[in-house]
Amino acid sequence: MSAKTVAAGLVLLLTAACAGQTPPRALPGKAGATGSPACAEPPRGAPPAAETPTTIDVIEQAYLCILSSYYGGATLDPRTLLNAGFVAFTQELNRGGHDLAEATMPAMSGERAADWAAFEKLYRRLTGLLPQDAKLRERLAVTTLEAIVAALDDNHARWAHGGRRAPSAYDDEQYGLGFRPNLGPQTGGNPGAALPPLFVASVLGGPAGSAGLRPGDIIESVNGSAPFAGKDVTPAAITALYPRYPQAGPVRLRVLRQDTGRRREVTLKPGLFRPDPAAMRTVTAERLTGDIAHVRLRGFGPDSADRVLKAISRLNSGSRLTGLVLDLRGNGGGSPDEVNRLLGAFAHGKVTAYQCAADGACDTMRTDDGVALLGLPFVVLTDRACASACEHFSAAVKDHGLGKLVGTRSAGAVSGPAQPYLLSNNTMLSFPSKHHLAPNREVIDRVGVAPDHYVPPTPQDAAAGRDAALEKALTLLPGGRAS
Repeated sequence: MSAKTVAAGLVLLLTAACAGQTPPRALPGKAGATGSPACAEPPRGAPPAAETPTTIDVIEQAYLCILSSYYGGATLDPRTLLNAGFVAFTQELNRGGHDLAEATMPAMSGERAADWAAFEKLYRRLTGLLPQDAKLRERLAVTTLEAIVAALDDNHARWAHGGRRAPSAYDDEQYGLGFRPNLGPQTGGNPGAALPPLFVASVLGGPAGSAGLRPGDIIESVNGSAPFAGKDVTPAAITALYPRYPQAGPVRLRVLRQDTGRRREVTLKPGLFRPDPAAMRTVTAERLTGDIAHVRLRGFGPDSADRVLKAISRLNSGSRLTGLVLDLRGNGGGSPDEVNRLLGAFAHGKVTAYQCAADGACDTMRTDDGVALLGLPFVVLTDRACASACEHFSAAVKDHGLGKLVGTRSAGAVSGPAQPYLLSNNTMLSFPSKHHLAPNREVIDRVGVAPDHYVPPTPQDAAAGRDAALEKALTLLPGGRAS
């Protein structure tokens, strides 16, 4: 499943998944004022059309699409969406110095059509009182629609807009600050998911490489503020460390170098950069002491399961492997079909997950039993950046006792597989129509999958280049030992 992520990664996986689909067809839901269907599948194989301005008609289309097709949309109170949208609208008015006395939320009854009519009438009246400024109107519409989508409070609900897309984990170029902190982008929606201190887990290059950051450097402040409030990471810190493309501005960090005690301030401007290709390959594999294979999978993208299996087969030539460490740390998700295919190498005839509608009816996902069993004992490494499809895989391994999980709890960002819908201004709205349950029918969204052996990352290990989770994994496999 798409992890968005990221948040940006989720949108990109959805876009990739759309390639090859048939032209848009109307899905259940009333047409908006423009005559466009409320929910339309994106065309497959056609190049994306140029984005046009976001208007109140586009907002209406998204509103109707959510109510008709989102999981639980049939019982969703429309006031939740419209109140959030109007709050954001008035805040944007205030930021721009255009607050209006008439900007007061109209009475809402909970009746969808009537509430929308009241909202639209006031929106059009207020924007008619503003200066004839296209950029101002675009900001107001974008802010309103973003808030409506955010009101779903769903980690797989996204609105992709802005005309340019961020590079994905499968591209040669990356966008960002050039380093990975010890927490994932999904942590912003779950502040308790990270523990202090905040530190540099790895340096990819780009701005961080040019500034001389090193693994293990402790980040004491982000844009002048402490990254933790008590023991909870601040959402503002996550937003700064995982910047959106291309709107993000510079990020100021105060950094402590552990071995010298030196503190310094660095300013990193997000940008495109080319990291070490080896660090960005979807699949990397090596043979460790004791005939153990260490295979890292960074995303469940197209053909990823077969690439993992081919890598294991290559390592298995010559002397036979005695075990496998499957490293899913930092894996932001992807295709549930790839999850089921890879799980088919470890077990047959197993339920891997359930995708359930709001009425309780569930579709059952199962292992791909056409894949030959490996017959290898294995351990899975997880962390707080293991999200969505990565959690689908990890939960199935744990529930069926196929192997042990080592590291930290996963992200808890697996609400359900997201379906993309094309809006009339050529932007993409996506959200799940079904919710994910693990094989034992437990909810793991917002909870995450707990490891069997808890081995958290530390700044000391990062500075020393030590991988404590991998060392622990080796001790759980026949013939394995920490190197």
